[in-house]
Amino acid sequence: MRVNVIIPVFNRLEHTKKVLDVLRKQSLFHALTIVVVDDGSTDGTAAYLQSQDDVIRIRGNGNLWWGGAIEEGLKYVLPSCGAEDFVLFLNNDTWFGERYIETLVYASIKNGGAAVGSVIHEEGRDPPLVSIGARVDINRLAVWDLLSELSETEKRSPRGQYRVDALSGRGTIYPAVLFKRYGGMRPFLLPHYLADYEIAMRFRRAGVPLIVSSSAIVYSPPVYGNDASGLSWRKRLFGRRSPHNVFQRLIFYSLVGSPLQRITAPGRMAYFSCMRTLMTWWSLTKRKEGMV
Repeated sequence: MRVNVIIPVFNRLEHTKKVLDVLRKQSLFHALTIVVVDDGSTDGTAAYLQSQDDVIRIRGNGNLWWGGAIEEGLKYVLPSCGAEDFVLFLNNDTWFGERYIETLVYASIKNGGAAVGSVIHEEGRDPPLVSIGARVDINRLAVWDLLSELSETEKRSPRGQYRVDALSGRGTIYPAVLFKRYGGMRPFLLPHYLADYEIAMRFRRAGVPLIVSSSAIVYSPPVYGNDASGLSWRKRLFGRRSPHNVFQRLIFYSLVGSPLQRITAPGRMAYFSCMRTLMTWWSLTKRKEGMV
């Protein structure tokens, strides 16, 4: 058995060093193939990776983004993957305990070849749990975290595992055979945000369980890549780095769900966008009236 770890990176060398250090301490390190896809870093990442003999480096030109970087990693590892091998998606701004990968592998095998994601703990938070996994309502075009459905008691003491509708790229393991059966990433359609959800939901439609193990903990800094609060409205709606990009969301909802849901996605997205805009306007208007 091999676990092929694919880590897309762009700058942030200090994070890359940290995640490689914790990977080298894994109980299953002897079974790991570590592939770092460096998409045009300019901070010394390239030189550092070249000096790491236990890391396979793939160099991009700065236009791969997350989905393209993962796809390049898959192209490298899949030809040599056997029936018992795995692929692990990781971000470089993460760290975890020594039995982390072992926990993911065991959970996948125990659940019949499931795709298994990680819970996210944020440093400095109490309770530290900030994410379990995605709930997706395709009819209402809504995405939220399962964490919001938990009581305060359960947030402090979660169950052993949860079923989710989609899995993120921040620590998810897949049996390698799934990519051979159902295809890899779609970077031309979803180069960055929602690419991880789309492939997980594709596997789910094929009957693959999507599980999150509460014992598979990924630790992250307070802001871990999806914060768009500092962006202008234009970049929030149309920027490739924004999780709120309307074109990417439209493509995503046009790829997932039933055939009818896919066909009606553009119309439903326009409807719900208008309704949410009106609700926001109405709320702001009432708030202003209350201040007068």
